[in-house]
Order: sequence, then C-alpha cells, then structure tokens
Amino acid sequence: MKIHEYQAKELLAAAGAAIPKGIVVSSPKEAVAAFDTLGGGPVVLKAQVHAGGRGKGAFKGSGFPSGSEKGGLGGVKFIPKREDVEKIAEIMFKFPLVTKQTGSEGQKVSKVLVQAAADIDREIYVGMVLDRALGVPILMACAEGGVDIEEVAAKTPEKIIKVPIAPETGLQPFQARRLAFELGFTGQQIAQAEKIMVALSKVFLDKDCSLAEINPLVTTKPTKTMHSQGDVGAPKETTVPGDVVALDAKITFDESALFRHPDCEALRDLAEENPAEIRAAKAGLNFIQLSGNIGCLVNGAGLAMGTMDIIKYHGGDPANFLDVGGGVTPEGAIEAFRIILSDPNVKGVLVNIFGGIASCALIAEALVKAGREVGFKVPVVVRLEGNQVEKAREILNAAKKELPMMQVAPGLTEAAKMVVAAAR
Repeated sequence: MKIHEYQAKELLAAAGAAIPKGIVVSSPKEAVAAFDTLGGGPVVLKAQVHAGGRGKGAFKGSGFPSGSEKGGLGGVKFIPKREDVEKIAEIMFKFPLVTKQTGSEGQKVSKVLVQAAADIDREIYVGMVLDRALGVPILMACAEGGVDIEEVAAKTPEKIIKVPIAPETGLQPFQARRLAFELGFTGQQIAQAEKIMVALSKVFLDKDCSLAEINPLVTTKPTKTMHSQGDVGAPKETTVPGDVVALDAKITFDESALFRHPDCEALRDLAEENPAEIRAAKAGLNFIQLSGNIGCLVNGAGLAMGTMDIIKYHGGDPANFLDVGGGVTPEGAIEAFRIILSDPNVKGVLVNIFGGIASCALIAEALVKAGREVGFKVPVVVRLEGNQVEKAREILNAAKKELPMMQVAPGLTEAAKMVVAAAR
C-alpha cells in the first residue's frame, strides 16, 4: 500500500527526522494562503500522486512541456513569487499528471503540498528495502541522490553503499555515524544525518514497510557569520555548515501486515488506486491491471507469471495479472470474470488452472457457472491440468453448446496460441 509524500514525511518526523515546513492544500486559493502562512518566501508546489518521476512529468492537455524541458511544468515546481502560485496550482488541479509510472492517461491531482523552498547544497539518497538474498533489511545510500538515482544505480552501482540491518535492533547509532562519514557529512551534519537515518529505520521496521526512502536527503548551503574575538582584534568571519533535511520521502507498506497497523491503513487514498484492483482485493483476488487485450485467470502467482510470459512469447499482450488462489470457488470465478470483462480492452481470456489439492472437476463446474452468470462475450480459452482433469474436460465439453465462446485447449502452448489468435 502506497501513501503520499506528505504522509510519509509526517511519519518520519514523528520518528525524529527533520523535514521542511509544508502545508497540504486542495485548491489554488488554499495554495496562495499557504504561501503567505509559510512567510511569503519561495515555495515548491508538489503534486501529491502515487507515482515517481513527478518533477520530469507533464500535465496532459495543459499546453506546457514536461518538467524536464526548459520552461516546462512538472509535478514539482519552484515558485518564488506570490502572483504565480494560484495559476500554477490551477494547472496542477485541472490537468492529469503523466509520469513514467502513471501510464499515458496520467493521474488526477487532488492534493498539492506547498513546501518552503530549501537552499540546496547537496542531494543524497537513502532508502530501506528487504534484501532477499541476505534475508534482512538493508539501508542503501548514495552520495549522488536526486532525480537521477535510477541512472546511478544502473550505470555505477558501486557508488551505492549497502548496510545490513538486524530487524530485532534496527539501525544502530554507530552504523549511522559511519555511513554519515562515508556520505561526506561533516560537523553538526553527522549527528543530524544519523538522527534521520535512525528514524527511517524505525519507521521501516515498526510499520512493516516494504520500501522506505528519502530522495533527496539534502544539505542546505553553508552560511557565513561574524563573531567577536573580544579584545584580540576585529570580528572574524566563520562558515557554518548547512542543515540536513529529508526533502522528499516515499513509503510503501506490506499489505499483509496492515491488520497490525490500523493507523497506517487509515492513510490509504483509494482515489489513487485502480477501482478494479480495489474490487478484486475485497473479493480476495490478487489482481493487477495491465495495458494489453488478453485477460488472464490463473490459480497461483508463479503460474500467472508463466502464463503472461507465454502469451507474450506467442505475440499477445496480457491485460491483467489475476491470481484466484489455490481453491477456485464459483463465487470467486464469477467475480474474477466480471472484473476481467469490465475492461473494454479485453478481446479474449485465457483460463490456466492447475489442480493440485483443488479438483479440476470442481473448478470446471465453477467456470461453467461463471459463464452462465456473467456471459462470455469474448473468446475464453481454458487449459486445465492435474487432479481429476479428465472429468473436468467432460464437464467443459458438455457445456460447449451453452457457452459457444468457450474453447478447451489440450495444453498450455496450444492455449496461448488459441487465445492470441482469438484476440486478434
């Protein structure tokens, strides 16, 4: 489960991390009021959507080029003047934001974070994930943070520092201090960076996160001050290092653990999620919407991945990932077909079921009932294998006259070829 940037930073702040001042608004007028509340200085307007790459994105239909181009407007915009706040906010609220992670239709913006602008000196990346090879969480950090961190990871992965974290103790202060030195922090910045990294570790472990990252973690520009030397001579100028601040944050929770964190579940913004995926979750189905035209109904996540692979191999394009689980009930199959067929792009459906503990015969009866209830308006190719498969094929063949759009395939390769041809 994803949450917005402002929510992620509030969790980090509660754990002790330093974050910039900001106000969440829902209208252009509120954005102007927030500008005034923050002191009337430069601010950054940040569109709150569940997608990365906002700064380089573009507002579809606005007439502005993307934020990566000169004079462009992305989902993150620096605004020094009050008179520009309302008109930029109007565009953000009116047009959908398109990034690499939203798809071509983009995402509607319903909230904007008005954040006090920081005088940035350096940008650093810090994040936590589970390292499946090591079997423990790791804290990853890179002195070259910011919007191009993906490029750094792809081209120069050796620049990324990885620190294994014991889940029972979290990030230890000595680990954080050592990492702060390696990242080039100096003076008071070391203690500030340590506090933020410990807070990140605490949130990740306490809230059962699958991802928690700060990008960028910044240092502000150093300042110069004059101090008296008493009777020794004239005042002396000294340079004070800038502060360390979590400028942006992203947190994703493990949905399987949300029952332990009702406070985190309350942060969910259903408007940011696919309605079909929400509907499937309520029915106990694992469903992810894709952009193809061949629906997939499969029991088992690994088999679902293999099914999508073989559809692609034979020239098709999956419209979804749908795992109905180990035991396919009539109710589950009916709801699964309703969800799949609600997508107007679907021109064919591949049902790929392996009967292990579950009986293929019971699954076949569930599919026939689903066909009667929903009505197969596009070709449906069924491949069954495993427990009681012969009886299952008899049930499906007997229903052919009643369900003429349903075909039974002798094997997976044949099923993939059949559904790709039918979808065309």
